[in-house]
Amino acid sequence: MRMKHSRVMKQFDRYVIVHIRSISMPLARIALFVIFFWFGALKLVYVSPANPMVSDLLHRTLPFLTFAHFIFVLGLWEMAIGICFLVPRMERLAIALLLPHMVTTFMPLVLLPALTWQGFLIPTLEGQYIIKNLVIIALALAVAAQMQPWMAERKQKSR
Repeated sequence: MRMKHSRVMKQFDRYVIVHIRSISMPLARIALFVIFFWFGALKLVYVSPANPMVSDLLHRTLPFLTFAHFIFVLGLWEMAIGICFLVPRMERLAIALLLPHMVTTFMPLVLLPALTWQGFLIPTLEGQYIIKNLVIIALALAVAAQMQPWMAERKQKSR
């Protein structure tokens, strides 16, 4: 009886893994799209909960830019990242747009410590909001890992 149970569990496990593999990349792309497009859209209409932190960082790093213009461009930038992750073969552009975005996203941890830390290695809610971007980076890298090398992609098109 134990052997039969073990075999059934292995078959079930294999079935689940195969199905998870078939949906994991589409779900990853959709998740990245939803996060970036939604949060970017909130910035476009000036209702993002991140706006005060973005404003503080902007005044500290680029004081010659107006907040209204910057937040609008940032919102469009984030929406573009989301769209690029959703559209097949736009991953390279998504990653290129994501890199500077993530660098600037982590800046408040260093430049605005009163806003992002309540103690040594104890983030505020805003700090947690920033640190969770490590998951976004990991998910984006997982999507990028599925890409074909650029030259191999071009050779396939020419055939």
